Amino acid sequence: REKNGREGCSLPGSSWEERLADAATPLWRLPYQEQLQVKYETQRKILQTLTSRLEELGIDAQKPGELCCPLRPVVPSPIINGYRNKSTFSVNRGPDGNPKTVGLYVGTGRARNIVCVRADHVKNVPLKHKQVAQCYEEFIRHSPLDSCLLFHEGGHWRELVVRTTSHGHTMAIITFHPQELGQEALATQKALLKEFFTCGPGAVCALTSLYFQESTMTRCSHEQSPFQLLYGEPHIFEDVLGLKFRISPDAFFQVNTSGAEALYQAVRELSQAAGDAVLLDVCCGTGEQRPCTIGLSLARHVSKVIGIEIVEKAIEDARWNAAFNGISNCEFHSGKAEAVLPQLLSSWEDTRPLVAVVNPSRAGIHYRVVRAIRNCRAIRRLLYISCKPEGEAMRNFLELCCPPDPGKKLLGEPFAPLLAVPFDLFPHTVHCELVLLFAR
Repeated sequence: REKNGREGCSLPGSSWEERLADAATPLWRLPYQEQLQVKYETQRKILQTLTSRLEELGIDAQKPGELCCPLRPVVPSPIINGYRNKSTFSVNRGPDGNPKTVGLYVGTGRARNIVCVRADHVKNVPLKHKQVAQCYEEFIRHSPLDSCLLFHEGGHWRELVVRTTSHGHTMAIITFHPQELGQEALATQKALLKEFFTCGPGAVCALTSLYFQESTMTRCSHEQSPFQLLYGEPHIFEDVLGLKFRISPDAFFQVNTSGAEALYQAVRELSQAAGDAVLLDVCCGTGEQRPCTIGLSLARHVSKVIGIEIVEKAIEDARWNAAFNGISNCEFHSGKAEAVLPQLLSSWEDTRPLVAVVNPSRAGIHYRVVRAIRNCRAIRRLLYISCKPEGEAMRNFLELCCPPDPGKKLLGEPFAPLLAVPFDLFPHTVHCELVLLFAR
């Protein structure tokens, strides 16, 4: 469900499968070239909004075409169908009323019309993910334990996350509400799951890793409730631009691997980071484990990479990935970017060119991060990668480009947008990844 739109509208007489496809992948009925045109027009409107907002700040931002910077055509995804390397399946009542249906939601909690529909006809979910979901549904339907629809009403079986890689690795993560079960009863359920997926009907999934997490909350980090490996390898592995990355159960990884490769190649070219340049990779996660993938993929082209990530486990993965790939010019800092970055840049005396790449969640970057970047004279180029540029990222764009404001301690020279490049990492959905290049 992450980054998948729910904006679609079902046609009269649509089947449940079509309603789900409309909700999860609103553009699936359009030919792919038309999808790209829809997304281009959306990004153009976002840039028009940015242009207008900059002019309100007294910045003459208009360029030919009435945009604050050139907008390139949307870079298409190398893979259009089944591109997702991670899918999250819910457990709830299906169209037939069975509370042990594994799929994706149609409807909303607010309208109290949620129905869980199997993802068989959703184009961006790969067959392997659908197979694991079907097997999980078979398992829980034979289990005497109920599914957990609402925490206060009891029940146990909850979400399933499936992750796959181009190596053919498959990781399944099952979320389970323990309620009042004791350790012996929990051990029994874990043993049954392992048996089902290794010796029973679920063996057809050929899982590389099977994880189990006891969770009494909607989402739990590994620190809050450890992921328990029931079977197989603790990590699966993926190749990106000639590097091998290990993926933990809660690691953030772009859901479209081949699309991410195209994105990272463009980041290298647009950043012009090469030779003696230092690359600052600010992940700015909000609990997601983002193992500095961009910085590592560009490390061989620059003299040094500095990565900042809030999740300690992500830093562990980043250090392991660097060592495994023979990368020795990276240093990683764990902590909130708004705490780490100002301290790091306030004492910056390195004479080498400093290029910043920020890749935040939908919440954008903290004001103190913007201020630290603005006030660091060494940063002349900045790449902002946004999955929702019309949201909080827009605030960041304006903070980066506004005239100096002593009251807000924005003393540095403002940035100006130079180029916008959209990437379609999410075919069939309305979403797009936008790379905005700023310079000063």
